[in-house]
Amino acid sequence: MAVITYREALRQALTEEMKRDPGVFILGEEVGRYQGTFRVTEGLLQRFGEMRVVDTPISESGIAGMAIGAAMIGLRPVAEFMTFSFALIAADQLVNHAAKILYMFGGQIAVPVVFRGPAGGGAQLSAQHSHSLESWYAHIPGLKVVTPATPADAKGMLKTAIRDNNPVIFMEHAKLYSTRGEVPEGDYTVPFGVADVKREGRDVTIIAYSQPVLLALHAAEKLAETEGIECEVVDLRSLQPLDMDTVLRSIRKTHRAVVVHEDHRNVGFGAEVVARIQEFAFDELDAPVLRVASADVPIPYARNLERAAFPSEEDIIRAVKRVLA
Repeated sequence: MAVITYREALRQALTEEMKRDPGVFILGEEVGRYQGTFRVTEGLLQRFGEMRVVDTPISESGIAGMAIGAAMIGLRPVAEFMTFSFALIAADQLVNHAAKILYMFGGQIAVPVVFRGPAGGGAQLSAQHSHSLESWYAHIPGLKVVTPATPADAKGMLKTAIRDNNPVIFMEHAKLYSTRGEVPEGDYTVPFGVADVKREGRDVTIIAYSQPVLLALHAAEKLAETEGIECEVVDLRSLQPLDMDTVLRSIRKTHRAVVVHEDHRNVGFGAEVVARIQEFAFDELDAPVLRVASADVPIPYARNLERAAFPSEEDIIRAVKRVLA
């Protein structure tokens, strides 16, 4: 398999789906002539033209509204937000319209739209550009929420998202775009609602999604080398639908768990995972489930303070040792 970057994997998915289905088109701020803020859409304007790669005004609510309307009449728009922190301006469109139309029209009108773009922090973009809002969207019935951590999953899940007849929130961590990995070629898809065991282990289960999956894998390798502790790393991949069966199977093997995410600790998505673990596997646990998350503060700009606010490999290692104590 070819080794490519995360952004290249996304571009492959977009290109293949636009070639396969003439109803697929891209819209957003600077997706065309500027080639995309993170270069995901590079070359697509030249290949597919202005009718299918649409530069929009700086209006997130307008982008979302146009995409929803296009989806309602049978097209398959892929709407890019320059950052999901800006998607807050489109919250009414996403929550009150995209997520509700199929239900409120009695199943007669589908909304096959993908809202994608960078999320998360750690790139010194300060408080207004560093939100991790996945738990907000996962809270809304009618939205699917996807958070791929690897180039292979990014490509496969974006193709699945474009083909889905429901609105999909597709969140790409900004620090993942330059990461590299093997990616299958051809018509390769990854289903939603299927978690992936990224590393086998026997002592403790680390549950993560998006960029913290890489932190968890690095921490697991250090623990194996220095302490002989073998961690199993489970990548949730999609938060809605959520695959708890894979998580519970792992916990029945290791009997201990640590949940890692970049969202704030208070009411973050990890709290939902912990609640389901205690509800369905309480008797399997030999220690309390711990969470490793971002501090409950606005994300600082200063590099040293930003690093202190976000979860780190060392934080994960400390949590693993604590549940094994």
